[in-house]
Amino acid sequence: MKQVEKYKWMIEKEGRMRVPGLIYASPKLINGIKNDNSIEQVRNVAYLPGIQKYSLAMPDIHWGYGFPIGGVAAMDMEEGVISPGGVGYDVNCGVRVLRTNLTSEDIKVRLKELTDKIYSRIPCGVGSTSNVKISESDLKQVLKDGPLWAVRKGFGWDEDLEYTEDRGSLEGANPDILSNRAIERGKPQLGTLGSGNHFLEIQKIVEVYDEKAAGVLGLEKDQVTVMIHTGSRGLGHQVCSDWVNNLRKVENKYNFNLPDKELICAPIKSRDGQGYLGAMRAAANFAWANRQIIMSRIRDVFSEVFGKSAESLDMHLIYDVAHNIAKIETHDVNGSKKVLCVHRKGATRAFPPNHPSIPAKYASLGQPVLIPGDMGTASYILLGTHKAMEETFGSTCHGAGRTISRHKAMKITGGRHIQHELAEKGIYIRAKSIKTIREEVPEAYKDIDEVVDTVVQSGISKKVVKTIPLSVVKG
Repeated sequence: MKQVEKYKWMIEKEGRMRVPGLIYASPKLINGIKNDNSIEQVRNVAYLPGIQKYSLAMPDIHWGYGFPIGGVAAMDMEEGVISPGGVGYDVNCGVRVLRTNLTSEDIKVRLKELTDKIYSRIPCGVGSTSNVKISESDLKQVLKDGPLWAVRKGFGWDEDLEYTEDRGSLEGANPDILSNRAIERGKPQLGTLGSGNHFLEIQKIVEVYDEKAAGVLGLEKDQVTVMIHTGSRGLGHQVCSDWVNNLRKVENKYNFNLPDKELICAPIKSRDGQGYLGAMRAAANFAWANRQIIMSRIRDVFSEVFGKSAESLDMHLIYDVAHNIAKIETHDVNGSKKVLCVHRKGATRAFPPNHPSIPAKYASLGQPVLIPGDMGTASYILLGTHKAMEETFGSTCHGAGRTISRHKAMKITGGRHIQHELAEKGIYIRAKSIKTIREEVPEAYKDIDEVVDTVVQSGISKKVVKTIPLSVVKG
């Protein structure tokens, strides 16, 4: 690996690698990355048939299943493959942010009440089940329509779909191909938060970097926003497990001779590849519907506590982005437009100004990019850029990225009272499990400011605002 620019590091093509590897990282971050086997995973992804230009990694890169978390790979539709490891187990783990017209001073005396009510209304934790009761036929409609189903049932507003990536519904979703176990796991979990790094935060804006862009987004300093970070729950996990097993049974048929068995894959246009894509799209739609219902519950809580409608509190959705997904998109490859299958695993779409896939309101800005911190650290709203489209297939980072395992985090937090530490910073937390709080301690993650500065200095994102948490709900 060699440094080719201040924030770019190249893994030269060798052996059976089809393309070089390219990692975006600051000099400070690269030292930690060198001690992580994720660099080997970047190299391994470069072996995949049909991969275009580079095997890419964002500055929040860390070890994952097959692909590194923070990995991006675009595949030719004719010769390329689709890999469950390039999407991950939490299909469409993602983030949405909604704004309010409240300031931190407005909610100061009601913050605990708001947070406690959100905690009581939105089930969280491992295996949590929903108070939204649906039939199996309802679930199949969710898997096809995503948040459109939720809006039709009264969970939110029509305009929410406009500000959700792909309007929250991927064409080609195939609910009928999901296993009975995936359906069983998903049916009771619609509208639940889950555990691990998933969270709900009431935040305030502490820095505005681009006044004009912030104005279009309806944001200003000291304004209260709400961030939702969750995914497809047990349904998405089961989809990935099922298709890793399904493809393992047929891998000899394709004889790809890959360096890592976790890179199990199938040609995109094969029956196996199309089967996985149909299942993954259904799980992605479920995740968007899940976040939609959670957002609707949050609006209800704010409305009750302040005695005003969500509309009068200006609780409009700014945007919703997917982190773990594979999409069919058109990109420039060596001067020609080409339709590709882009895997983003722990990476965010970051399309530039005037791209047809982003809402008309944001055309002059570029796509909003939502970067969550974790439990006590800052979060950011960025924008996509033309350089991202040129270099990274319109992709950027998705968060801070872990530096230590959850097991090690438990070891280093023995005897500590993380809730008290957060309270000293003015952050109120409600969590289902003390174990989760210890596993998700801020020092288990990279410096979010350093990660964001890396993608900004690289030109693949632009800063708009920075937020900090006032309160946190975790599983």
